[in-house]
Amino acid sequence: MKIKHSRKLFLKKSAALSLLPFFRPEYLQLEESNLSENFRGPLVLSTWSHGMAANQAAMALIENGSNALDAAEAGVRVSESDPNVSSVGYGGLPDRDGYVTLDACIMDWNGNCGSVSFLQHIKNPISVARKVMEKTDHVMLSGEGALQFALNQGFKKENLLTDKAKDRWVEWKKSNLKKSVIDDHDTIAMLALDEDGQIAGACTTSGLAWKLHGRVGDSPIIGAGLFVDGKVGGAAATGKGESVIKIAGSHLIVELMRQGRSPLDACKEAVERIVEKQPDHRDFQVGFIACNIQGETGAYSLQKGFQYALNTSTEQKLIDSDHLL
Repeated sequence: MKIKHSRKLFLKKSAALSLLPFFRPEYLQLEESNLSENFRGPLVLSTWSHGMAANQAAMALIENGSNALDAAEAGVRVSESDPNVSSVGYGGLPDRDGYVTLDACIMDWNGNCGSVSFLQHIKNPISVARKVMEKTDHVMLSGEGALQFALNQGFKKENLLTDKAKDRWVEWKKSNLKKSVIDDHDTIAMLALDEDGQIAGACTTSGLAWKLHGRVGDSPIIGAGLFVDGKVGGAAATGKGESVIKIAGSHLIVELMRQGRSPLDACKEAVERIVEKQPDHRDFQVGFIACNIQGETGAYSLQKGFQYALNTSTEQKLIDSDHLL
């Protein structure tokens, strides 16, 4: 991939140099590569096993020349549109009142970002979040306002409660109306690094099953569920959102990488921070993924069982994360 990028740079320089007789030197600026000397090539990193299919879609776009932002959006849309994924988009488990409410955010290498929370009736909230980023002066829209914005942008209003999800909700109501659960938390969070060394991320979820109506977790919150810095790298979270919000988890990891920590060490430090600050940490799961702009990746979770998917130009694999407890 370095060779391909170098060839693009060579062609740009050659074209610029051919125009030297027509321009004064002070007006001629040649574009330089933004790639690190240690750049390992493009990759896609995402949470959980359903990230495998999402990664394939994202990586296919990168290999065809698309940038990291387009890849991240398209990748997580795969999980959002899959009715067999019970924690994201269409097919997501409802809140305790039977409503499917969705949260999502997206962020690029320049710090541009968009977010939606408590959004109903729209299958692909990640694409609405991108419209918020690109079409408004805001970062986040929520609830009825987010829905009206989505409809104005041409999104289709749909019933997102599948028969399978409804049946599970009915069974839960029969068993225990007061108890919420932490076991359906398989948010998809994705980081994509393209051939030009640009990084972007996306995070989308239907949130905790049987949550209180109106509850919003970390997934739409920039700095909690997702954070990206084009000079450093990116990080994203999954698991109990309240715990991630309390430590601004993804922002913490990126700042640790800025200070020289590896993605793995930074993710581990974030988990250790949760253990230090939150006495009930044995009762829930949190996992983090991270990637720096050189293409080094890492992941770490609180409990055993967190898996993440990694795609590069030469491999695709599902990895069991290291964990603390």
